Amino acid sequence: MNRNKLLLILLAFTSFTWAQTEEEGDFIEFNDRRNVVHGVYLGLSTYFGEIDSKDTYIGSLKVAYVANRKFEVGFVGSVLYSEQDNPLTTNEDLLAAYGGLHLEPILFSKSAVNLSFPILIGAGGVGYLGNNFDDRIDENIDEDDIDAIFVLEPGMSILFNVSRYLQLEAGVKYRFSSKLDLEFNPLSRINGFSGGIGIKVGVFNMGRNRYKKHLRSE
Repeated sequence: MNRNKLLLILLAFTSFTWAQTEEEGDFIEFNDRRNVVHGVYLGLSTYFGEIDSKDTYIGSLKVAYVANRKFEVGFVGSVLYSEQDNPLTTNEDLLAAYGGLHLEPILFSKSAVNLSFPILIGAGGVGYLGNNFDDRIDENIDEDDIDAIFVLEPGMSILFNVSRYLQLEAGVKYRFSSKLDLEFNPLSRINGFSGGIGIKVGVFNMGRNRYKKHLRSE
């Protein structure tokens, strides 16, 4: 009698375990929080600063890939305009265009507000441009009027995650450049601090938060 009861208990336990296995086998569980979340965006920014105590304006265009909302890699191009005076003329200001590799580690990536440390490693050219639009463009510009430069521009930014598709940023950066070799140029470099704001438009989270998916029988 006791042996029959034991067999019935074992049979019931086996049936229950098999039913649970069948039920769980109909699903695949996900945890996307452990997966890499991809993102891409196009960014525009404007900065203001000084070079040798002269007002300086910078505009930048950036294209980047975001890995897991923790690191950005891409390309950035910038145009710099500074109200410098060429000793030979009174109506020319400094103009620079440079671009290169953009790298940006991001802290507190799961929060609404992030802290990041962008850096630009690139090169470009520097020269003087007439600031009187009534003047004719000098067609005799030669290589002595434009100089190639290398640029390193680290910074610190605060990122505001408005939505999955929009991000705002505000930050400061410092620009290091190689030495200039322009004729009659009072500047040796275009180093200087700048601060500004920007906007990023794209998709910062291409993944979907799925934790359980039902398997349909074929």
